[in-house]
Amino acid sequence: MSFVRTYTKPRVFAAAVLGSLVVGALLGVVARQTEAGWLTDLLDQIGTIFTTLLQIAVIPLVFTAIVVGINSLRGLGGGRTAARLGGKTVLWFAITSFIASLIGIAVGRIFNPGAGGLGGVTATAKNADKAAKSVDHWGSWDAFVKGLLPENFVKAFSDGETLQVLFLALVIGAAAYSLGDRAKPFVDFTTSVFEIIQRYLGWIVRLAPIGIIGLIGAAVSNYGDALFRPLFSTTLAVYVGCLLVLFVVYPILLQFVAKVSPLKFFAKAGTAIQFAFASQSSAATLPLTRQSAVNLGVQPAYAAFATPLGSATKMDGCAAVFPAIAAIFVANLAGVSLNFWQYVGIVVVAVVGALATAGTTGWLTAFTLTTSFIGLDAKQVALGLALIYSVNPIMDMMRTATNVAGQIVVPTIVARSEGLLDDEVLDSPTDNPLHTDDGSAARHTEPEPAPA
Repeated sequence: MSFVRTYTKPRVFAAAVLGSLVVGALLGVVARQTEAGWLTDLLDQIGTIFTTLLQIAVIPLVFTAIVVGINSLRGLGGGRTAARLGGKTVLWFAITSFIASLIGIAVGRIFNPGAGGLGGVTATAKNADKAAKSVDHWGSWDAFVKGLLPENFVKAFSDGETLQVLFLALVIGAAAYSLGDRAKPFVDFTTSVFEIIQRYLGWIVRLAPIGIIGLIGAAVSNYGDALFRPLFSTTLAVYVGCLLVLFVVYPILLQFVAKVSPLKFFAKAGTAIQFAFASQSSAATLPLTRQSAVNLGVQPAYAAFATPLGSATKMDGCAAVFPAIAAIFVANLAGVSLNFWQYVGIVVVAVVGALATAGTTGWLTAFTLTTSFIGLDAKQVALGLALIYSVNPIMDMMRTATNVAGQIVVPTIVARSEGLLDDEVLDSPTDNPLHTDDGSAARHTEPEPAPA
């Protein structure tokens, strides 16, 4: 399967991203200091357009990627092989989520965000209203279960319900897999749509530096010191927790379980992680995530299954590190000391509730599910959420980068354990996740379907 080619080299892209962050922040400061409303509006419009262009592709990308991924497993063996691969993938999702949640708790206890109140800082009315509605909508397991099943096929897509679309994709993909050659026209059509979406996203990647200027500039202009001062300890704790997972936990697993050099991993996955940091969207990063796994030697058929599943359900940043720290933050605001079983509850939600984080509201769902599961007061949860909204753009960058790294690490680990990791590809110099040369393209073709 071919992938779109990007005009940048990974190092050039990294430099462009970093440069855009600096330029955006400077423009935001200028807009805020000079009270140039037109500049703030312009930055906001640029960021909104970029985000909208990304989100357009999220729902069709999730559906087509899951369906294509499930049916790609046909080339790796029968139904038992597919089930084993799926089971191992989900198991490693749970293991890494467990570790990440423990790190989140430890970092949260050390930084103790929200202790002693926030020194008179209050949530804006807009954020408070948004938080109250969010808690009502996302704050219970009952709401999650009801939100899993769509009323009808079309409504799930038109309403942008990522979790429902994921559910439909899993069911339809499994049904197509069971039909074998009889479903081949449908699978071929879905594959073509998937390729088209990837080409579209490849074009949007080129706009990332411009989009980043708008996103960062608007955030700094609108929030100013609120991004760094009142909630600094919470933001810093999230960054430290995610960085520990990203640069300590993952490298250890890669080195000793997957037998893959962490340096090679970051060289080949770096562009995907950087784009995730900038775009704040695991789904929009999916084409880069998938090709990064392939460039690391993961068998393409398995990568086509594991990475789209991970983009919707594997979120160590949003669903493990962050909710643990945020729960401690809310508890401190309420003057409540969490007990041992409440900490256990945080870990349980991180491990078994990953599916609930599907879509762009992943952090929000994880936050409300965790805080409600361990019994924190709903009013305090709404207050904490309203305050977090003001720093969320900055937090979400690090959370999403961690999510995407985990979505590449787990397939690499499972592929090694199943003999599906090609060391020749791993050792090759290819490090651009949107580019495969002619030699590697031949190696990366999808296997012929086995008879049904």
